[in-house]
Amino acid sequence: MSSSPLASFPPLRALTGALAGAWSTMSPAALLGLAIVVFWLIVTLAGPSLSPHDASAIVDADVFGSISWQFPLGTDYLGRDMLSRILYGARYTVALALAATVLASATGTLLGLYAAVAGGWFDASLSRALDALISIPSKMFALMMVASFGSSVPLLIITAALGFMPGAYRIARALAVNVQALDFVEAAKARGEGMAYIGCVEILPNMIRPVLADFGLRFVFTVLLLSGLSFLSLGVQPPDADWGSLVRENIGGLSEGAPAVLMPALAIASLTIGVNLLIDNLRGKRKDAR
Repeated sequence: MSSSPLASFPPLRALTGALAGAWSTMSPAALLGLAIVVFWLIVTLAGPSLSPHDASAIVDADVFGSISWQFPLGTDYLGRDMLSRILYGARYTVALALAATVLASATGTLLGLYAAVAGGWFDASLSRALDALISIPSKMFALMMVASFGSSVPLLIITAALGFMPGAYRIARALAVNVQALDFVEAAKARGEGMAYIGCVEILPNMIRPVLADFGLRFVFTVLLLSGLSFLSLGVQPPDADWGSLVRENIGGLSEGAPAVLMPALAIASLTIGVNLLIDNLRGKRKDAR
């Protein structure tokens, strides 16, 4: 039985090959990271259905309540269940960061591939333009965007994507420049293959593993950026809340050591640690995935 054309597309074949190779060589630390990431992805998808209470419902008269059987993560500054708040907030923290990272990495990688293959004035002008953008600190750029256009979910995704896309471009371009100097790429050029074929079929499959590792790093940076904006009241706006918002709104319980301020911070820390443990397994020597 022949495989489908989509499955035989070299970048997809390289992606599945890189993931399969990473799985077969995973260390115990990487497996722990994978378990943490899968756990939070499941929470993102099924969090509201797993929540014991409505996220906005006041369920306890005791504010900043301690951990108990009824409220495993305590209650917040209004008496709402923190477990439910964190389960609902995962949709914004994880989903927004994932969407922004996919947009940034995909755009940066495609532009880096095209610039490396095209060369000349296009490569030089695009690289200088993105160098100017990358010189602006990501948090300062995000503050300028929010101050100019207000805060909304689409704007947060676009802002994070624009902030981290130049870094993804530089990584992809550097990898592509190295790969295109290899003999099989020169042979493809001699055969008269077009730029799209050379970039997607010859170069991209041979740089997929470091690109995946860079994707993981971009995701961590995006989570921290969006959580930082929410902590400053510039990210996800009420009545919705992400984990950064949960830390900010319960900051009054810090002096009491309330679980309401510690648990969302631990959620952010566990997600970033899990992703870092996982992507450490993706770093290594480049393999020919063709």
